[in-house]
Amino acid sequence: MAAFVASLIFVVLAEMGDKTQLLAMAFATRYRAYKVLIAVFLATLANHSLAVVVGHFLTVVIPMDIISLAAAVSFIVFGLWTIRGDSLKGEEKRESRFGPVATVAVAFFLAEMGDKTQLATISLAVEYQNMFNVLMGTTLGMVIADTVGIVVGIVLCKRIPERIIKWISAGVFVLFGFIGVYGSLSGRIGMLYTLLVLCAMGICAVWAALALSRSRKRPNDGPICK
Repeated sequence: MAAFVASLIFVVLAEMGDKTQLLAMAFATRYRAYKVLIAVFLATLANHSLAVVVGHFLTVVIPMDIISLAAAVSFIVFGLWTIRGDSLKGEEKRESRFGPVATVAVAFFLAEMGDKTQLATISLAVEYQNMFNVLMGTTLGMVIADTVGIVVGIVLCKRIPERIIKWISAGVFVLFGFIGVYGSLSGRIGMLYTLLVLCAMGICAVWAALALSRSRKRPNDGPICK
């Protein structure tokens, strides 16, 4: 259950303000919300199935200590990526002759390729080595996060407090990243050197977070209430 719960929480946090959540919100202004969510579920299940297979494959061909360290560092990167934020680039305008569910599913699947929630799923699969629970947790997490986005952003015509949620999400990712780095290095290079590495990484992470938060002074994307 640890893999399922951690995957669900991480993806819910990562998806807040993410490009694919914005995409779900945009589609919810054109199609019925339940059709959008069905499409999100199907697209996420397919996309994250690929991700957990990749994560499992990596654990087979690469030594686990290297994998664990890389996964921990990736969580820090995802935290900074969360602060940076995303924007839509026309994905919400995709059309399909096969109906709303197919339209949203195809757009969502393509938008999720290489997105941080997909990459986080790979890292979670590596971290927990439990393909099924990670897949179920990340898929359900995406549906929950996009449901929240649609309800709050479209039905109630209010914006999610994006800045606050981004910083909380980023903090969770960075915290678990540092815990992972400590666990990977402390037994290999000793406590003192590990703490020095963590201090250096912490300074770099704070600098990057502040730089990214200043660079993203832009109007919010997200829902349009009509």
